[in-house]
Amino acid sequence: METQSIVSLSDVTKTYRQGRVQITALDGVSLEVPQGDFLALAGPSGSGKTTLLNLIGGLDRADSGSIRLNGNDLGAMSESELAGMRLEQVGFVFQSYNLIPVLSAEENVEYVMLLQGVAARERREKARAILDDVGLEGMYDRRPAELSGGQQQRVAVARAVVSGPSIVLADEPTANLDSATGRALMDMMRSMNEAKGVTFVFSTHDRMVMDYAGRLIRIRDGRVAGDERREGEAES
Repeated sequence: METQSIVSLSDVTKTYRQGRVQITALDGVSLEVPQGDFLALAGPSGSGKTTLLNLIGGLDRADSGSIRLNGNDLGAMSESELAGMRLEQVGFVFQSYNLIPVLSAEENVEYVMLLQGVAARERREKARAILDDVGLEGMYDRRPAELSGGQQQRVAVARAVVSGPSIVLADEPTANLDSATGRALMDMMRSMNEAKGVTFVFSTHDRMVMDYAGRLIRIRDGRVAGDERREGEAES
């Protein structure tokens, strides 16, 4: 049976203006992301990989071409529809963690479920269970300032996956971590991918992240320069 594509892009272009200069961020990108992929978008700064993540997640709109998430055409959605889609179907992990400083680890993880209208008891149970899964048992009440960078990123991953999104988009997730902490984070996410079928798409220029990926797409000058399936068996 053919694996269903969660994301489908066809001939996607995106340009930006910097003063009088027009910058082409993406130039005719087409690709499919099947369910269960553990995919890295690799390329230097300015190659277009973060733009591609933002378009897939509905944080930005393409100038031309089509982007479908679970069969839904993002270009045909209103801003409120895109916001609803992001809330229900997409998990985000950012290199700067983006945790809410005044909330505890548990409350940060609960936040998406709060917006979804999940009951308080269920939110608490799910948040604590996923924090246990990412190795933060007993740290529920700690605020971001009381956690290391690696622990904060684990909270961010827990928040991204707790509500069961179709896809998790991670923009340079290891950028602010030392190599050992980055490996531990990648081990954790790969375990989620293998055990629970969570689909991950990373943007990165970190060789270690590329080595973990089951699929590596190289982006250069806004175009797909390579697409290879790999074992992704990086040593921990």
